[in-house]
Parts: sequence; C-alpha cells; structure tokens
Amino acid sequence: MSFSYTRTIRFADTDAAGVVYFANLLSICHEAYEASLAATGIELRTFFNNPRAAIPIVHADIDFFQPLFCGDKVAIALTPHALTGDRFEITYLIQAASMPTERPLAKARTEHVSIDPQRRTRQPLPPEMIHWIESWSD
Repeated sequence: MSFSYTRTIRFADTDAAGVVYFANLLSICHEAYEASLAATGIELRTFFNNPRAAIPIVHADIDFFQPLFCGDKVAIALTPHALTGDRFEITYLIQAASMPTERPLAKARTEHVSIDPQRRTRQPLPPEMIHWIESWSD
C-alpha cells in the first residue's frame, strides 16, 4: 500500500515560465517522504538529528510528462522498496488530484543509504526504517 500525499502547487514552486521548477518538485516529493515518516510514528526532529544514524539521498531522478502550474492540486503516491540491508529507494508517482487514474504528470525516484553519521560508513537500516518500508511497500 502506497502512502498518499496531496499538495497544491504554489507560485514559489514555479520558474519564470510559470511551470514547476524540477528541483522544487523533488522538494515536494521530500515533503511526502517526511509526511510518510510521521504517519508511521517516526518523530521527525529526532529522525533528522539522530547521532547514531543518518539516511542521506545518494541518487535522485525525475521525469516530467506534463507541465505543472501554480494552483494545480497534485496527489503523490510514495512507495519505498528495500534494495539491500543498508539501501532503499522511493518511487513517487505525481498525478492530478482530481484525476488520479489518468496519465501521471511526473514520476520521481530517490535512493537512500543508511550511514553512521560520525564515521560516515554504511550500516544496516535502523528498525524503524525497516518498519516504515514494510508499512508503505506494495
């Protein structure tokens, strides 16, 4: 079951041509990620300031199929997938909130790795992240 996040595109999300700037849509996807963590019971302040575990994004890509404009309401379906014991990816399907069965407006993917923030070395995913992945995986 994917996590669903709804958001209205704001003027600040757009570029000089009036369409969503690519990096801003990735930022909106990250908002969905944060909302999914909170929905699973993960306290965000602790998660993003954990001295024992950090989970940085090591890769991101995005494809646009249609332009997104200020005022558009979008629904983002977020689905995580475990890759290895220390890595996972998240796929984001961005659709018009009013027509979620229509062709997607965009699709994004981020890849994350679990590290020890002090030594900057890989380590296994923390139990709460395994639970989070299992909560929203298909």
